[in-house]
Amino acid sequence: MPTTSAPTHATDATGATDARVARGERLRQLHEGPGAFVVPNPWDPGSARLLEQLGFDALATTGAGIAFSLGRRDGSVGRDGLIAHIGAIAASTTLPVTADLEGGFGDDPAQAAATITAAAEAGVVGGSIEDRAYDGRAGLFDRALAVERIAAAAEAARSLPFPFTLTARCESYLVGEPDLDEVIARLQAYAEAGADVVYAPGANGRDEIAAIVGAVDRPVNVVVGLVGEAIPVAELAELGVRRISLGSTLARLAYGTLVDAAREIANDGTFTLSAAAMPYADINTLMVDS
Repeated sequence: MPTTSAPTHATDATGATDARVARGERLRQLHEGPGAFVVPNPWDPGSARLLEQLGFDALATTGAGIAFSLGRRDGSVGRDGLIAHIGAIAASTTLPVTADLEGGFGDDPAQAAATITAAAEAGVVGGSIEDRAYDGRAGLFDRALAVERIAAAAEAARSLPFPFTLTARCESYLVGEPDLDEVIARLQAYAEAGADVVYAPGANGRDEIAAIVGAVDRPVNVVVGLVGEAIPVAELAELGVRRISLGSTLARLAYGTLVDAAREIANDGTFTLSAAAMPYADINTLMVDS
């Protein structure tokens, strides 16, 4: 079973509240086991509040879900908009939150580091950096540059006055380059560069997942609902997976239900899907007063 190292963090009076330290430590502890934990992905404060009330231990934002909630396509929100949104999510919950920070909003390692710092200032205690850009270019960053970007992000994370869990994502599967050997080589390099967690979204077959887990000495995240079979929690834990996320799955489920209901109303003039709506009193009780 992979284990995570325990890097040191600066501790001073520069804004680290007891609550932030506790959240950062809690997120790190979850990655140390035992077993696997599910970190669902809210896209706004309301969905974050509901997921907390339903008993989860931590949350992870979804870049795609946030974009959809703003009427934008995935990857088009920009750093300032994304940081503001994840800050609102973090402020809406007492749970530790790790953020989808996309590609770090710039090729230069310093930009990846700046994104980590900005996300931490917004209130999250973890974040992921991907090895591809979001400006229409195909493929991944050169491996050497990708490693430099993770190293810079890790340095920024370690300089914070509270524990910050850095996740490094290899996007090979999502850009159409499903080379398992290259995926493993990149994840190993990102771990060596300082990543606390590694992640290759799109790796969903049991053999691929087991190979990744066995090849790295960091906790491995697997996303469910993106492609392939939705492997149950217990089976992923048996494979050695430590963290399970859902990416944009919950957001797409919510918006898909909205679209189905709206199409029924627009096309058929009927309202049968309204019977499946969550009762007003139930959802209202799970929310908080302003």
